[in-house]
Amino acid sequence: MKKKKDSIKKAKKTLTGKKRDGKNSASQSSENALVKFDPLQKYLQEISRYKLLTREEERDLAIRVCEHGDKEAAYILATSNLRLVVKIALEFQRLWMQNLLDLIQEGNMGLMQAVRKFDPYKNVKFSYYSSFWIKAYILKFIMDNWRLVKIGTTQGQRKLFFKLKKEKQRLIDEGFDPKPKLLSQTLGVSEREVVDMEQRLNGWDVSLDAPLKDDSDTERIEFLSTEDESTEEKVAKKEIEELLHNKIEMFKKKMNKRELEIFNVRIFSDDPATLQEIGDRYGISRERVRQIEKNLIKKLREFFKREVSDFDSYVFKDEVE
Repeated sequence: MKKKKDSIKKAKKTLTGKKRDGKNSASQSSENALVKFDPLQKYLQEISRYKLLTREEERDLAIRVCEHGDKEAAYILATSNLRLVVKIALEFQRLWMQNLLDLIQEGNMGLMQAVRKFDPYKNVKFSYYSSFWIKAYILKFIMDNWRLVKIGTTQGQRKLFFKLKKEKQRLIDEGFDPKPKLLSQTLGVSEREVVDMEQRLNGWDVSLDAPLKDDSDTERIEFLSTEDESTEEKVAKKEIEELLHNKIEMFKKKMNKRELEIFNVRIFSDDPATLQEIGDRYGISRERVRQIEKNLIKKLREFFKREVSDFDSYVFKDEVE
């Protein structure tokens, strides 16, 4: 049992790239070394100790993991494929162009996920199956860390991010001009998506708190539009609402009882009564109620034009919005 725990701890350290501390650690001894310590070379030497598995060994280990949750089998299955992670990470390095160990570590996380998810009864090689998980984890890491602001949040955007540059270069090599329309046809996406991704890849993050110029105190954020109402707009809107409310109360005083009820229950009601209901109440036809309603609205509009300056501009603005 102790041996199994030690092997599992060893696997975690190997897969995540963590190194043991100690007086004789490589980092301390490298201080006095003639050749600078290279963590990548050290890692490659370490994983070279793990032998590759045959198809039968791979399947037997996968069955033990799938049916019994055997951690020792999972350790062997994972460590024997660490070189596959390095191979795939090297393919992505042209996109990342930073520390290769970052990609290897993320790929190792994908490898461990593949060990957990692999079904040994589907007649698929584990190396082939795990390569998809390894690529997925590496690609997500690159997408999340390419910019301060993420440039791809959906699965389609991640695929486009990875394929766009490769497809552009292929078209150039074949003598074509890689315009967005042609790229959209070959990649099976919309032209708008291609343009958006090119802009994201070619642009750089800019701080909104940064000044517009070196000698300016004005920040970029001050020029961003907002959908929120300003304090001035809120105050003006409140004043207009109060003005209209007062004018409506004045208008009501000029109406007779029947007009006032039609105004309240039909025109200014959240749940207006029907023409038939009002007609039955006063013993008049639906058409007569409609005529009274139309006449009231006309009188109200004329009243506001007289009492409220620039009333037409307010009405026009509401209709546009």
